[in-house]
Amino acid sequence: MPLCFNTAADYLEAAREMAVSGRSALARLLAEEAADRTSDPAEAARILREFPGPSERQED
Repeated sequence: MPLCFNTAADYLEAAREMAVSGRSALARLLAEEAADRTSDPAEAARILREFPGPSERQED
C-alpha cells in the first residue's frame, strides 16, 4: 500500500518516523511541510521546534 500524505498530521507522523530512524534531514523537511499545512502559527512554530535544524529546502 503506497503512502499517502494529505494532512499536516500525515507529514508530522512521517517526520517522527524519520527522526526515530536517524534521518534527521528528512525529518526536518517533513516537519516543515507539516508546519506549512498547519493554519495555526503557534502550532506551526511548535512543530518546527520539535525538529530543530537548518532548513534544507530549495524552493524556486
